[in-house]
Amino acid sequence: MDSQFLESFVTVVESGSIAEAARRLNLTAAGVAQRIRALEREIGARLVFRSGRSVRATEAGTAILAQAGELLRRVRDLKSIASVDEPAGELRLGAMHTALPGILPDLLSLMMNNYPRIKVDILQGGSHELYAKLLNDELDAAIIAEPPFTIPKTCGWQVLREEPLVVLAPASTPARNPLKLLASEPFIRLERKSWAGRLVDGYLRHVGIRPLERFEIYTPEAIAGMVNRGLGVSVVPDWAPPWPSGLSLLKLPVPTNPFARRVGLIWTKASVRSRLVRAVLELAPSIPALAWKGGAARKVGKQKAPHGSAI
Repeated sequence: MDSQFLESFVTVVESGSIAEAARRLNLTAAGVAQRIRALEREIGARLVFRSGRSVRATEAGTAILAQAGELLRRVRDLKSIASVDEPAGELRLGAMHTALPGILPDLLSLMMNNYPRIKVDILQGGSHELYAKLLNDELDAAIIAEPPFTIPKTCGWQVLREEPLVVLAPASTPARNPLKLLASEPFIRLERKSWAGRLVDGYLRHVGIRPLERFEIYTPEAIAGMVNRGLGVSVVPDWAPPWPSGLSLLKLPVPTNPFARRVGLIWTKASVRSRLVRAVLELAPSIPALAWKGGAARKVGKQKAPHGSAI
């Protein structure tokens, strides 16, 4: 069975269109249709049918779709293993939400320039979600926050960036001690079930502050927007820029702070794609966001201020 026929079938079903599949595969629509018909003759069943303007899998096509995708991944793995001149193959890479705009674009640009034969499939999610998918063999590697527990020996781990905790307040806030802000102003909490949220909770307990909680939000980007609207103050990791545009925030380093989020790359050591992971690690030092280790208090945004630098 020709793996290119399977690839055409999977692409047609995923895109819902022979024309779109042809565009993705750099073929003519007639060429894609010919491959599908050849595969149907070999399988002995009709695999796709037209439904309005789209193309869908038949019952038989649906039955083989998952295994066809897995077979294609195994074929790409064989090509990757056999490639001796440069890394090649498919890398399933997870990225936590704040890594998507700040780390991933530079990484993908370097990958395209240095290793054009590596195809990177991106999955976004929370760190704990991506970690579970890695252990379940749904990902080969992921850029996540360091887990709050010992990483198993079956996984590799490389710290890429340290992000100190900062207090966020509206830029109009008079200069005040950040601990007094946390103790007196309405507080927008990073959701406790996230690893960063657990880090923030540990810091608050460390300094003995029980804030006046107003909201509990899953993503720090959403929290930044709410602080910008004057709904409260918060504590978040100082994640890799860019931050959301149009905000004017005061960003204050937290005092007496042994707490920082460590962002890194985690991967499974036994993966046949470990060579592709090494390519990522090789390029990581060239990414500007990974060379930055945090800094002094600043305001982020439109105006300079004594205690910050404005976003």
